[in-house]
This record gives sequence, structure tokens and C-alpha cells, in this order.
Amino acid sequence: MTGDVKRLGAAELKRQLHDGGEIALLDAREEGVFHARHLLLASCVPLSRLELLVDDLVPRRGTRVVWCDDADGGGDGAALSAARRMSALGYSDVAVLEDGIAAWEAAGYRLYSGVHVPSKAFAEVVEHEAGTPWISAPDLKALIDRAADIAIFDSRSYEEYHNNSIPTATSVPGAELVYRFTDMVPSPDTTVIVNCGGRTRSIIGAQALRNAGFRNEIMSLKDGTMAWHLAGFEVVKGATRRPADVSEAGRRAAAEAASRVAARCDVRRIDKATLAVWQGGTGQRTLYLLDVRTPEEYRAGHLAGARSAPGGQLVQETDAHIATWNARIVLVDDNGVRATMTASWLKQMGFDDVAVLVDAGSGGGWTSGPHVPRVLGLDRAAAAGASITQAALRDGLAAGRMAVVDLATSRTYAQGHIPGAWFAIRSRLAQDLAKLPKAEAIVLTSPDGALARLAAADLATASTSAMGATAATPILVLEGGTEAWKKAGLPIEAGASHMASEPVDVVLSARERGVGREEAMREYLAWEIDLVNQMAKDDDQRFRVDAG
Repeated sequence: MTGDVKRLGAAELKRQLHDGGEIALLDAREEGVFHARHLLLASCVPLSRLELLVDDLVPRRGTRVVWCDDADGGGDGAALSAARRMSALGYSDVAVLEDGIAAWEAAGYRLYSGVHVPSKAFAEVVEHEAGTPWISAPDLKALIDRAADIAIFDSRSYEEYHNNSIPTATSVPGAELVYRFTDMVPSPDTTVIVNCGGRTRSIIGAQALRNAGFRNEIMSLKDGTMAWHLAGFEVVKGATRRPADVSEAGRRAAAEAASRVAARCDVRRIDKATLAVWQGGTGQRTLYLLDVRTPEEYRAGHLAGARSAPGGQLVQETDAHIATWNARIVLVDDNGVRATMTASWLKQMGFDDVAVLVDAGSGGGWTSGPHVPRVLGLDRAAAAGASITQAALRDGLAAGRMAVVDLATSRTYAQGHIPGAWFAIRSRLAQDLAKLPKAEAIVLTSPDGALARLAAADLATASTSAMGATAATPILVLEGGTEAWKKAGLPIEAGASHMASEPVDVVLSARERGVGREEAMREYLAWEIDLVNQMAKDDDQRFRVDAG
């Protein structure tokens, strides 16, 4: 024991991962560090953003939780700090992996690079086991050039599709494919190609249509828009093709297809009465209630208590939505089609206790608007750091009296921040404040102000030695955060101009990189393809692919 935190050896963690009980394996490092080496079943929950993420990811306070990081020798690393913080937030069964991921590797267990590895590895196993057909970028280009009878569906989010896509492709995010297929492809003679940026959603999307029993020739685009780019073909920016609303005939055909998949994969269906019973037992079992429709539909109206997790994205990055293994999962939509298709994939990934809510729209209980995550510990941080208005900050910056620190992700910061603001990672803030120019006051901001308020509370208890010369500088928090600044019509600048912390908090995709983009694409695709070989040697993966 270290304080109130248990320590687990690698062998004991391995045993717990296989004992059938609920367990959340969390990695406290920043995503960029996590990306280099981590355990297969770990969800990345950086210490810097813990309070923003953990209630959604680990909703039950009695869940068995194990934190890990790359600290060894029993040092006070991010995992131990995260475990202590989580215990203080009311979680009762929290431990750390003794000597970090190095101990796991030393015990002969595997480590992985990349992010969302379980989902991406699963798609590779699906292609291998189910024999999902594919087409190369040059062959697809030839079909387009001769105006062949084809339909190209981009299975990523609309935002990704809009940013870069293949000519003539239509945006049909993964869970929408079966639901909208009959209206989009009235002829069985049309060849259908499903693409994404790389491989995962192309494979899962194409195989979903095949599993649903559609008679068309259906293929994935091998290596997605990356392959298209590497072949030197035009990549479209700003595409807006989207399918029309589903017709009644299309809805019936989709329901029949989903019924076939439900029978094939033994997808359980429950009613709202059963859901109510399960919700009443969340002290003993973790329950994830996820709405798999489009974000637009979710905001327009959703079952109270459900989180938005569009089906294609949920399968693509399951670890970012569900951190507790062996939990109970209920999927919601408006008629069961998209929920059933998503459930079929989760079951094959190894999530055994998955159900589809069949009467979600009956009996009321719906609300509208976006999901607003519960930020734990925010009430206790409310008194830390005096607030400052947008107008007062504007005047302070103009007079050169104030310095601003933005705690958004480095990606969000680069997209737009208060002019002159410095980027910093919350967990490194006390040390990195020394990089700021001298100022009469330091103002913290974040997108909605919550993370800034938590960071102000951290600084209020930080040691003088950690903060150095900035220890005596007043810390203020911008009211409403950067979003309030924008809504007030105040200026924003883009670019990574003032970096107090190294931007290791996010992993940029190959397409987001300026220099070496093509080489990064090739490396990523090679990494992804090799995952199927790694899965063959790992007993932690839980895949059970239905190969038909």
C-alpha cells in the first residue's frame, strides 16, 4: 500500500484481466506518450484531464480500477497521482501497476504502440477471418474514370469526410450504412466500395453490409484515402454529399437486414422496463447507455441518461467510450437497426453483455441538447483563483499586464486561441509557468473554463519550489473560458505560436502532419496491417469473429 492506493504486480493484473469481473485499466499518461508503448486493454485517461473524462468512462464508483504509467522503481508517477485523485473523488477500489508498464513487459507480456488498438486490431482480424474483399486505389480510379456502376461510401464522421474525401464519395458514417443502403443502392448490380482514412472503418463497413445479406458486390477500399493520396490521385476538400432521409421501404429493408444479423450474432433485445431495473442496479454493475445515431439526431432528441456514441465511431475507438471491461452495455437508436449492427460488432470484439433497447421512443423520458460530461471535483475547485471577465482580460492584455495560459488540447489551441496565449498541459503547469514572460497576473483559460478552474486549484496547493518565481503571481480564471471569449466577438489567432508545454497530449494523424506526411501514412498503414499478426500471439484480446 502507498497511502490508500494498492499496488498490483504484473502477474496479478494479468489474472484480474481474465477473471471475468469488471475491471477498468487506465493509463494516466498523455496520449502522445501513451501512443509509444502501452497495454492492449488500457484506456488513455491523462492525469491532466482525469476529472473531465472519468465519470463517463468509469461511471460506477465501486469498479475495480488499475492505473498504469511508465514510472518504475515505485516513483510518484502519473499513475499514483491519478489513483490518489480518483480515490478522493469517491472511487473505492483503486490500484496502480507496480513499476509500471516496464514490469508488464519484463513479465513477458506484450506492449503496443498506437491509439485505439483493440478496435483497429479487431478490424484486421475481421478482414483476415471473414475474407472481406477489397479494391486498390488504382483499380477504383479506373472504375470512376470509365463511369462504372459503382457507389462509394465514406464511413468516417461527416467532419472527416468533409475535410478530405474521394471524388464522387458520399458521407455515410459506419452505423448508417445498413440503415440507408436500400435507398442509396436500389440496384443489386451496383458495385459498392466503402472507404475511410485508412483501414478500420472501411473493413467494418464493408463487412457489415455483407453480414446484412445485401446481394451487391461489396468491397473495402484497401488503405482508404491514404492509399488514394499516395497514388497521387485528387483528394477532395469540402465535399458535402449526404444521403437523403430513409424512406419507409428503406426502413423496412434495413430492419429485415438487422434482424438477420441479430439472429446470427445472438444480439439481445430489452425493453424500457428491463432498462429501468438495470439502472436501479448500477451500484453493483456498470451500465453504459449509448445512443448510436448521428450527433445531429442525438442533439435533436435522445433518451435521458444516454451518451452520444455514433455507431461507426464507437466501433472505431471503443476504448474512448467504454473503459470498464465486462460491463453491461445498452445501445439506443430510434428503431433498432443501427443499435443492432453496432451491438453485433461489440459482441464480436468481446463485450459479452450487450443489449439493444427496442422501445426507446415510447413512454417519454427524452430530452434534447448535447451531452455535457460531469466534471468531477469542480465544486471543490470553485473557490480557487479569482475570475476575470473577457473585457478585463482584453484590457489587461492590451496594457501588457497579463499573460494567458490555454489548457485546451494542443490541437484545439492551434486551431484558435486568445491572441498571445500560451499552450500548457495542466499536469505540467506548475513547472512550465516559468517559461512565460513576467506579468502582473496569469489568466488560465480552457474551452468552457472547467479545466482552467481545476488547474487553478492545483496551483493553489502547489509547492513554492515547483512554481519557482511565479509562486507569488496572482492566478485568475477567465469566466466561461475561451468559448465565452469567442461569443463576445473578441479576436482569435491560430497556430502553435507559444508552447509552454511540449505538445505530447495528442497524436496527430498522418494527414495532419506537415513534413513527412506520405512517409507517416506508409508507416501507419504498415503498423495497422501487422496488428493481425500481433493478435495471434496475445491472450488478452477477446475477439470472436463471426466469419459466416
